Amino acid sequence: MKSTTRITIVMSLLMVAGMLVSLCGGLAGGIVIDRALLYHPQEVAAAPTLALPTSTPPPTSTPPSTPTNPPPGTPTAEPSPTPEPTLEAARPSGDDINLDLIAEAWSVIQKYYVDRDAIDALKLTYGAISGMVDALGDTGHSRFTNAEAYQRESERLQGSNSFEGIGVYVETRNGMIVVVAPIDGTPAQKAGIQAGDIILKVNGEDVSGMAIDEVIPKILGPAGTQVTLTILTPRTNLEKEVTITRAKIVVKNVTWQALPGTTIAHLRIAQFSKGSTDDLKKAIAEIKAQNMTGVILDLRNNPGGLVDEAIGVTSQFLSEGTVYQEKDAAGKVRKVPVTKGGTATQIPLIVLINQGSASASEITAGAIQDAGRATVVGETSFGTGTVLTTFTLSDGSVMTLAIREWLTSNGRVIWHKGLTPDEEVKLDLNVQPLTPEGERAMSAADLQASQDKQLLRAIELLQKP
Repeated sequence: MKSTTRITIVMSLLMVAGMLVSLCGGLAGGIVIDRALLYHPQEVAAAPTLALPTSTPPPTSTPPSTPTNPPPGTPTAEPSPTPEPTLEAARPSGDDINLDLIAEAWSVIQKYYVDRDAIDALKLTYGAISGMVDALGDTGHSRFTNAEAYQRESERLQGSNSFEGIGVYVETRNGMIVVVAPIDGTPAQKAGIQAGDIILKVNGEDVSGMAIDEVIPKILGPAGTQVTLTILTPRTNLEKEVTITRAKIVVKNVTWQALPGTTIAHLRIAQFSKGSTDDLKKAIAEIKAQNMTGVILDLRNNPGGLVDEAIGVTSQFLSEGTVYQEKDAAGKVRKVPVTKGGTATQIPLIVLINQGSASASEITAGAIQDAGRATVVGETSFGTGTVLTTFTLSDGSVMTLAIREWLTSNGRVIWHKGLTPDEEVKLDLNVQPLTPEGERAMSAADLQASQDKQLLRAIELLQKP
């Protein structure tokens, strides 16, 4: 049997498996909404695949809702060096996939499945598509999304920085709902939710194996209401139950604060959404005006965002060179250069990363590290490393597929591996990173007594003669 035949049969079987899982209330692998994404320019800014139908989309198995905190996606300002795939070209023919087997499975379900109310044609169709995408093995990145979930994500791409929820970025990993990062100062962070935590239950209901677009509405709710989560922390293998009061959350792209007792600026980028580069330029101008002697660029718990913003941010700290490399399916590599005119290319710099640093934040930290511009301190980053293209299907639902891989400027692979810091410094369990907003009321003694070992190490490095 040829390998291509094996692949198509496996994909057909997983499409059938997706339908069967849908009957039981969850999609294998799930639909990723709250997640750091890396998009190419045409896929976001110009491609017709992004446009949702102007008419009301058909009903789906998930009610419409406002995302807990959908992640920024990442369009780049650079045009693609290869022709963009079209939806027509992406459609498989009957010779490529065993459509008869899928039809046979559908017929058996219709005739024999005992719970007749569970036979929802649209839900089973979506389950089959999800199973096919999951067969690619790009868990948590390439994915299928219904029309309503995709619309929420698209709104996030356009720079909407406020929402009501608990304030976490999440993804599906191995069928589990995993926290990528909590957002600064949100109810989730205050409740001790950390990157890598697994959400097992929502209000007592087991969500393991559920599609993420089924889980999100269970966590959502108006500001002032409560939700109870059962959390597993892999570092300790301990479960805990936390009740969190939802709030209206406004995400600030860039904040900074002069660290008490020093002339060092703590410069925090929370996400790479629209306008981050401009916000950074303003912050750097203020830092220079106050005669700061060093900068700590804090990318911890930054889930990523727009890659053109990552290029702009990185270019503020590098005077020349490459921001990152992009490799297509044929192995052709394209280098994305630094944009000239950076405003902080000489000031002493330290970069902080952790497990919640993903996507665009890994691009920035990796470029600065490869250039030898700064020491990177903290923990190995998340490991996002593909460029996504979106294909809108006829009912407004969307397949998002990885079509390119990005590498650091020196060609290092980040996908599934993460970025390794120059100095590994871990925070103690349940210790949250300090933020510029939290430091405004601190004294020099308070700062030194804090348990943010990563920030304190960065200060030490900048203060060395």
